[in-house]
Amino acid sequence: MRAIRQSEWGESAAMALVEMAAPEPSFGEVLVKVAAAGVNPVDVYTRRGQAYNRVLDLPFVNGWDVAGEVVRTGYGTTRFRPGDLVFGMPWFPRAAGGYAEYVTAPARHFARIPEGLSFTEAAALPLAGLTAWQMLIEVAALAPGQRVLVAGAAGGVGHLAVQIAKARGAHVTGTASAAKHAFVRELGADEMIDYTTTEVPGAARDMDVVIQMFGGEAGLKALECLRPGGVLVSGQGAWTPGLHERAAELGVRAATYLVDPDGAGLEALAGLVADGRLKVHVDAVFPLAEAARAHDLVAGGRTTGKVVLTVEEAEDV
Repeated sequence: MRAIRQSEWGESAAMALVEMAAPEPSFGEVLVKVAAAGVNPVDVYTRRGQAYNRVLDLPFVNGWDVAGEVVRTGYGTTRFRPGDLVFGMPWFPRAAGGYAEYVTAPARHFARIPEGLSFTEAAALPLAGLTAWQMLIEVAALAPGQRVLVAGAAGGVGHLAVQIAKARGAHVTGTASAAKHAFVRELGADEMIDYTTTEVPGAARDMDVVIQMFGGEAGLKALECLRPGGVLVSGQGAWTPGLHERAAELGVRAATYLVDPDGAGLEALAGLVADGRLKVHVDAVFPLAEAARAHDLVAGGRTTGKVVLTVEEAEDV
């Protein structure tokens, strides 16, 4: 099979299209013919050697978001059958090898693609969607009527978090540059803040929940947006010195978070898609061979929604 592999941690030029053996499904696993693979910021950090490389080995095939067709099942697998169309975020943060024509993983790392969702859209959904879902529903326990601030509301996680929060009955405020306000409002945001011209803690107050993928000084400032007893859920809180101490001073809570594979969560997202309450926005699509270009675009940090690689029709193994 063809795959995008790198033999060293580094810039996008370190990735190359190669031929390698296709994986075989083990007990409880499925073999999926990949039609499309999502590209996430964590893919870029990992490629550079800046993310979860302590659990990864070289040579390395990047990518976790995948959508495709089940072509073979391992012993004991009853969740899917050959021919089922599925999407998932297998193995994260261990290597999944998503930038390839085939992947294998436990069946419970996948869910069926809802009717009407293309492979490209389905591949854009798992990591960002599960991150937003788990942050809001499982960690923050978001309830109807609560006030939510979504930082980076036009991004991959952010634009899905806005919709999930609205589906939950929350009042949503988003941050984004002014040029992206109309896009986020169309997703359901009630209020918008231009973070490039406005101090967010001064404009957003008494929030029950703040969702944020970045940390550092911005993470510390985000705590000031919360009401007493509110919660900040941070994707990079573990790398923000003093975050929990500052939260205690303010009488709020800070939760650090890392997404994990979850078939039930994927099914919940699929249900929202089927009900018309969740749409994934794909900003750009590249063929598998142009993974380096996709990485360079994501690394720029200015995309709206998601970037996806498409995998041309592969021969069955």
